[in-house]
Amino acid sequence: MARLVLFVVMVGAGVLLIRMANAAASGRLKRNRLAGIRIPSTMASEEAWLAAHVRARRATVCSGVVSVLGGVFALIPVPMPVVSLGVLVAAVGMLGFVAYAARVGSVAAKAASLRHI
Repeated sequence: MARLVLFVVMVGAGVLLIRMANAAASGRLKRNRLAGIRIPSTMASEEAWLAAHVRARRATVCSGVVSVLGGVFALIPVPMPVVSLGVLVAAVGMLGFVAYAARVGSVAAKAASLRHI
């Protein structure tokens, strides 16, 4: 049962990250308080929001892919401690990519805001 929960959570999170990254970078996901890179520099304007998400798209998609791989790993028939470690590594990798996406998105948002001054 634990493997199934890990699979559903990790794959679900990964799919949501990939879909959000693509929607935000294409302009379909507008500024909001629920999903996306929500920091002051990205919330400053629609231009800053879009610039951040276009620039952060690759890293955000990578975070989703790592999450999906972690979920699939949970189904491999190995001892549960190995599964736990593998999913933990995937979760840390996912968070690392998300943090990197936020950083590059912030830089892009600030640059977009400066162009409009």
